[in-house]
Amino acid sequence: MQDEKVIGRSDGPVGHVIFNNPSKHNAVSLDMWERVHALLSQYADDPAIRVVVVSGAGGKAFVSGADISKFESERANMEAQKRYDAISGKSYDLLYSFPKPTLAKITGYCIGGGMNLAGCCDLRFCNEGARFGVPAARLGLGYGFERVRRLSESIGLAKTLEVIYTGRQFSAQEALAMGFVQRLVADGDLDAAVAETTALIAQNAPLTIALAKAAAREIGKPETRRDFARLEAMVKACFDSQDYVEGRRAFMEKRKPNFRGK
Repeated sequence: MQDEKVIGRSDGPVGHVIFNNPSKHNAVSLDMWERVHALLSQYADDPAIRVVVVSGAGGKAFVSGADISKFESERANMEAQKRYDAISGKSYDLLYSFPKPTLAKITGYCIGGGMNLAGCCDLRFCNEGARFGVPAARLGLGYGFERVRRLSESIGLAKTLEVIYTGRQFSAQEALAMGFVQRLVADGDLDAAVAETTALIAQNAPLTIALAKAAAREIGKPETRRDFARLEAMVKACFDSQDYVEGRRAFMEKRKPNFRGK
């Protein structure tokens, strides 16, 4: 339904979360965050979905951050801010810890919460006209530990501090150079680049990919909190799987494997 502020759509094994508020550069309100959480939960439980793409409608913005016009009703004081943070934080956390690969398809503005949202994804592709920034210091907002930590995982702590201290917007070329995006392509080629990459991911062994994702998230934890037993169990599950048998047979028979995630 195109009048929804967040659209969910599946193309075969690819699930889509599309922010659909183009008149406000896809700025996000509380009801939109609730919809995002519901969609991600649905995709997490659907074995047919192998990878999720997060994008913005309209071509001019990925997500431009919070809907400032809603601040008086949704974030007017600390109590209201805590409620907003709890609801939006659930979506950020679910996207960051999502058990399947995620890719942010970034066109235009990727500002504030949009940069945090993209940073929760595993991969980030953008077009030449993309713009990035965190204007928290220009608005007097508190930018907390998790947001600083996640951004620093992508671009390092010093660059993260530059982004937040200055509040300025960075070009797509700068975002590529700092390592925030993995692919910068011409405006007309972004859809094809995303489709090609998601197709490659979707055809590979889901258990192997899930293990890589889980290991990557454990790296972000303090060593004393890392769940090595879980990772070892996931390694064993790969070697005990039907997919491992299928992969060996397909290699010997010189054909593409048909992985089922079992």
